[in-house]
Amino acid sequence: MTDTIDQTSTQPALLSVADAKKLDLGEVRKLTMAHLNPGQLHFMRLLGFDRVLIDRAEGMHYIDSNGRKILDFFGGFGSVGFGHNHPRIIEARKTFQDEQRQEICMAFMSQYASALAYNLAAIAPGDLDMVFLGSSGSEAMEAALKIAEQAQGPERSTIVYAENSFHGKTKGVLAVTDGALYRSQFKLANNTHRVPFGDIEALRKAFAADRSIGILVLETIQGGAGIVEAPTSYWRAVRKLCDEFGVLWIADEVQCGMGRSGRFFAFEHHGVIPDVTALAKALGGSKCAMAAMIARKDIYMKAYGNPKKALIHAPATFGGIGEACATSIEALNILYDDHLIENAETQGTYLIERLEALRAKYPQIIKEIRGRGLMVGVEFADISNTLPFGLRHMVSLLDDKLKGSICGFIGALLLAQRDVLVAFTEYNRNVIRLEPPLIVERAHIDQFVDALDDILSRGITGIVKDYIALIALSK
Repeated sequence: MTDTIDQTSTQPALLSVADAKKLDLGEVRKLTMAHLNPGQLHFMRLLGFDRVLIDRAEGMHYIDSNGRKILDFFGGFGSVGFGHNHPRIIEARKTFQDEQRQEICMAFMSQYASALAYNLAAIAPGDLDMVFLGSSGSEAMEAALKIAEQAQGPERSTIVYAENSFHGKTKGVLAVTDGALYRSQFKLANNTHRVPFGDIEALRKAFAADRSIGILVLETIQGGAGIVEAPTSYWRAVRKLCDEFGVLWIADEVQCGMGRSGRFFAFEHHGVIPDVTALAKALGGSKCAMAAMIARKDIYMKAYGNPKKALIHAPATFGGIGEACATSIEALNILYDDHLIENAETQGTYLIERLEALRAKYPQIIKEIRGRGLMVGVEFADISNTLPFGLRHMVSLLDDKLKGSICGFIGALLLAQRDVLVAFTEYNRNVIRLEPPLIVERAHIDQFVDALDDILSRGITGIVKDYIALIALSK
């Protein structure tokens, strides 16, 4: 049977922006199930996140449809660096709109894209001067891998990446993202080699054994792994080793860049400069999607410098879009005008100090505090280690299956009972990830840590009991 297509232009029953604003929680849940991601909704239900409908956001807080203020220590995995709806960024965007400035303008040069590229080159150390603008971290990292491979040529196209790395979900960077869940059954590029993160000898052996290795890609601070760093000695050895073997080093700063670590780039803590780097997330001023790849000029010129190569990786349709560039220009100025990089270092130090005090208070529950600036991980012990000695061995057999349970219980209770939102990590499920906006103040940190203290004071039995009651109440 052949289906026929109605050629008439009858308008479907579409929802307007005003209609969307009026949707209640039940209606949003129904549409999510029908048209977005029903599987993800399952996990939201386990955390109680499906019972919250955000109405608006301001500064450090979400405000839900009932007027409840939720303290944001999630920060959109680092995207909400400037807080929600920063007034200067709102004003810059409004001015751009009111003046009817150009948005998509691919046929001509853009003063906004040019100014943003200039600012990024001025901020970046050394000769990181050439900028490619995009819309997401994955896109920026794709551009980084492509420019490195184009510069190195096919004989040096093998890419080394680290265990527990996360560089994005698009198909190119997925080949250097070390997550079985994300890699799934996709057929990925096979010109890759994986090494342990932070192991300089493993890197040296790989370089020496395979002369086709021409690219190294590393997160300066691993986010999905649970906020994991390598020491300064490692990064300095990386720079030296790459120079020795002629390997181009790409520093993924999508999450840890833009001042989050207490320096604009996290690699600046170690006194080294990569050959290529990438930014995204907070680069959009917590208001739009913006990303950038920044490369050394000599590498860029080798890859794309002459007219025959210039369009190999030219900007995409939305690369350097007008209002997004204006937003990012304003964001970079705010970062320095309001001393947010210094605030990240100061408040991050205070946050870690307070969390270390909690670790000392609850040594059986909190295993380790890690991080730098306002990129902090709280790793909880396996459930078996929190139980009385007689039960530990029996329950330890289930530790792997139960990983993430404590984080989930605590995260759910923080939101439901203390109005605090936290994030989790992809690979080490025992870690709660804290990336509050860079505008955070000491009072916000006290509110969060006091809330966490309250929940931990109940002990594992009390936490589990309260979580079960919370979930039962929602049914």
